[in-house]
Amino acid sequence: MTRDLRKYSRQTNFHLLVGFFLLLLVIGIGLIYLIYGRNAALMGLLCTGAALIPMGLIWLVLWVMGLVVKKANE
Repeated sequence: MTRDLRKYSRQTNFHLLVGFFLLLLVIGIGLIYLIYGRNAALMGLLCTGAALIPMGLIWLVLWVMGLVVKKANE
């Protein structure tokens, strides 16, 4: 049995990211809903989505750059 530390690291990072978003949505938006109501929670979802768009674009650019570098190194 071999240990693939890179795979383990990717898996751990993915689990942390999923956990973060679950906490953000369930706890964060849930508390907004309980305290301020439905309309405020919907606005919170809208703002969260708007904040994720630039992060997603940055991730996409970095991912494409990684593919280009891998292709150039072959």
